[in-house]
Amino acid sequence: MTGEPGSRQTRPGLVRSLIDRFGHLIRELSKFATVGGVAFLVDFALFNYLIGPQGVEQVTAKTISTVLAASFAFVGNRFWTWRHRKRSNPAREYALFFFFNAVGLGIAVACLAISRYGLGSIWPTVFQTRLADNIASFVVGTGLGTLFRFWSYRRFVFVEAGTPPVAEANQERGA
Repeated sequence: MTGEPGSRQTRPGLVRSLIDRFGHLIRELSKFATVGGVAFLVDFALFNYLIGPQGVEQVTAKTISTVLAASFAFVGNRFWTWRHRKRSNPAREYALFFFFNAVGLGIAVACLAISRYGLGSIWPTVFQTRLADNIASFVVGTGLGTLFRFWSYRRFVFVEAGTPPVAEANQERGA
């Protein structure tokens, strides 16, 4: 524990080593979570406003609120979370970002639809309530969608400088 040759490394050394190795990922994840948290609040507030006073159907309201929150998230992620990464064609980034957001939206809407219409047809007093809609959409759906989005944005949208696009990387492996 003293740091002598042959002795086990001290705990601060292990923590420091992990931070050195994964610090960039932790910083990216923290920024992504901050942008996502604000986008989540936009999504949550708009969804509840639309289904409440405006009387919009739940799945339609979720779609509208997610599209607007995603627009905010694109700007935040492009210009803050991954500002250090190489900028490729902005139209490409925007299109891929919204494609992967559509998949994330599909995940959230599927969770809501399964809860409201699938489970709600069996137990309507439990699953066809505002609380159940919010849990299915924002806890389960957003949680699963967020994991998918972080991976896909990092891998396909905001690529590391020097990382070949996916099509080029696949061609190199086949050669």
